Amino acid sequence: MADFGLYTYQQEVVESALKGENIIIWLPTGGGKTRAAVYVAKKHLETTPNAKVIVLVNKVHLVDQHYNKEFEPHLGLRYAVRKVSGESDEKDFFGLVVQESDVVICTAQILYNALINKEEAKHVELSDITLLIIDECHHTHKESVYNKVMRLYVEKKLKGEKPLPQILGLTASPGTGGAKALDKAVEHVLEICANLDSVIVSAKEYASELKEVVPKPRKSFKIVKERLKDPFRDHLISMMNSIHSHMNLPPDFRLKECGTQEYEADVVNLEQRGVQEKNRLLAQCALHLRQYNDALLINDTLRMIDAYRSLEEYYSKKRNNPIDGTDTFLLELFEENQVELKNLAMDSRFDNPKMDELQSTLLQQFGSGDPSRAIIFSKTRKSTQCLKDWVLKNRALQEAGIKADILIGAGNGNTYMTQNEQAETIRNFRMGSLNLLISTSVAEEGLDIPECNLVVRYGLLTNEIAQQQASGRARAENSQYAVVAQAGGREDCRERMNEYLEELTGKAIDRVQTMTPQDFCTKIIQLQEMVVTCTKIEQRRQAEKRSRNTASSIQLLCRSCFAPVASGSDIKLVENMYVNVNPDFKKHYTFGDQLTLERSFEDWEPGCTISCKICSKKWGNEIKYKKCAILPNLAIKNFVLESPGQERLPVKKWKDVPFTVEEFNFKEYCQENFLLD
Repeated sequence: MADFGLYTYQQEVVESALKGENIIIWLPTGGGKTRAAVYVAKKHLETTPNAKVIVLVNKVHLVDQHYNKEFEPHLGLRYAVRKVSGESDEKDFFGLVVQESDVVICTAQILYNALINKEEAKHVELSDITLLIIDECHHTHKESVYNKVMRLYVEKKLKGEKPLPQILGLTASPGTGGAKALDKAVEHVLEICANLDSVIVSAKEYASELKEVVPKPRKSFKIVKERLKDPFRDHLISMMNSIHSHMNLPPDFRLKECGTQEYEADVVNLEQRGVQEKNRLLAQCALHLRQYNDALLINDTLRMIDAYRSLEEYYSKKRNNPIDGTDTFLLELFEENQVELKNLAMDSRFDNPKMDELQSTLLQQFGSGDPSRAIIFSKTRKSTQCLKDWVLKNRALQEAGIKADILIGAGNGNTYMTQNEQAETIRNFRMGSLNLLISTSVAEEGLDIPECNLVVRYGLLTNEIAQQQASGRARAENSQYAVVAQAGGREDCRERMNEYLEELTGKAIDRVQTMTPQDFCTKIIQLQEMVVTCTKIEQRRQAEKRSRNTASSIQLLCRSCFAPVASGSDIKLVENMYVNVNPDFKKHYTFGDQLTLERSFEDWEPGCTISCKICSKKWGNEIKYKKCAILPNLAIKNFVLESPGQERLPVKKWKDVPFTVEEFNFKEYCQENFLLD
């Protein structure tokens, strides 16, 4: 193992895996989990006849990273190593790729699709795989794709079907699953072990070496006092109270304090209630209250002007299409108060003290003159943009030589980054042309980011797993992990709770590791049998739910204006998209911008975004299928369903609709719409 560059603690944790046992490796961020996995894969390939290694990751950018940094350099000379993601053409013949390769690195969705797809070129059997490596395996729970893959494995195991692949899970922390008591935390760890059919291993004999290799950063709480006066916040709350009075709140509904996550949950429920009760006044007021609450949360964390701009941007899109008195009232309320809000937002006497503390923290690190790298973790894409704007306009930070950019999740639209943009930003950070990343949680997990001198968690309410992963980014010598928060505030309390939960996770794992092999196996099988049974019950329940209504009996209404626009029978499933095949649907929508995607697809290409012609509610986007069929691809969250009994049902995902959606028949569509024989 020495020639492979493994530390002794890494050799310790892979020992059972080298014997062919299923294990979860629990090592901190920076502890070398991936390198240990590459070594296990190498030995497995050398000793197993017809070996086939699949490496699963949960994010597209990790496919390239694991391929370029670890698996190809160490295994590529002797073995055929391939990478496949949704962005590569190989996904369309994944089964053939697996047949021709020794090691395949792919997103979990690619493998799951192959396991359930019976088309020969795309299909893969679990029995084709001899070693399955699952990165960030703490995500193997509930309805995650990891868990869907492993559920297929567990079902085969309980039926006695063989062969099955050896499992190797990698995690920096399984967490407690929300549990705050030891027994419940132990139960959560056992559930993760059951889902992965694995024992959990960690450095014991050589734990001291691990601490030397991956030292914990110095942690500091940067605590600020509450603003003595906040007239901008007070004015926003007075406007919210005006909306409360206008909307006639149901007598049985009590709203929580404005400017909290609990209040946000309340207005989300109010909007759903308004939709269900056909009460547009209630639904629309709730949507606008959520925007005001977002502004309060921004004001609590960032600059007042950032909060003001969030509202200004929202209402700039509402000015052209008020459709009733509710819209007029809400628009006029903002416009009547707009000047006063902006004046208050520009008053420096009431600036956010957290921003001052953040500036001080950054200057302490960068003002020394020594080369430094830092990451600020923030909650939302919008907050990263606001913080970047602040850094670039802050004279003191610029004079200290801070060169900042954002790092956010990949996706489509102006508020996301492309995969190439992510890679370029990280490359610039590694090369030194950037020395401060302002990031959402995308940089907490998995990404190969250089060692940092300073990690700041700013305005974050996350769990203990995210906290440990963020802390693991501060790996440079004498590094600091800082939390900027208000004394006794939400972030302060959550961070201290996460410290307790991190300790609780360790105790829970210790408890699991001290179980006798017989007790552990008995418990694992009990949990697996329970999960398989519950899954079957839920599948029957969903099937029964979908059979209650015919598709033609369900109407789709615009979620904003409640206009009936489609029948359930108009909806068909194609390429995992839900499209409306009725040509008359076009009269209900207007076109927006052309949607651009970083990758291309075999059978379809994106078109323009589409919105309700009456109220401008965004509905989705058109696609061009097989070069000729223009089909509206709809997001069900932007609609409400109406059943024959006039009951209204808002749903978030298509899988929850109470009717069966049929597969799209392209030949039949062409015959009906292009008059083909």
